[in-house]
Amino acid sequence: MKPRLILLLALPLLLAATVLWWGRFAWALAINPARAWRLALAKDQLANAALNGHEDETISSRAARARDAGRAWGCVLCRWLDALDPGHCDKSRGV
Repeated sequence: MKPRLILLLALPLLLAATVLWWGRFAWALAINPARAWRLALAKDQLANAALNGHEDETISSRAARARDAGRAWGCVLCRWLDALDPGHCDKSRGV
């Protein structure tokens, strides 16, 4: 089977996983905040991969590298994140 066809067949499972993530995240927020942070990190890495980044890197880590390279989007995002959590981009390097 061709890889594209396999991915199309997997689409319902991927959509179900998204629904499951939301339920599990809501439960973790109430019962186990450490688990909620891990689930949020996973979603962050997924979003970064969807934005053509590396699947094992967070958006914050990518933004820190972009900021250091002088890219405007990295500077703006890190400034915003650092206002919420001082030093966020620097702490997220390599995550």
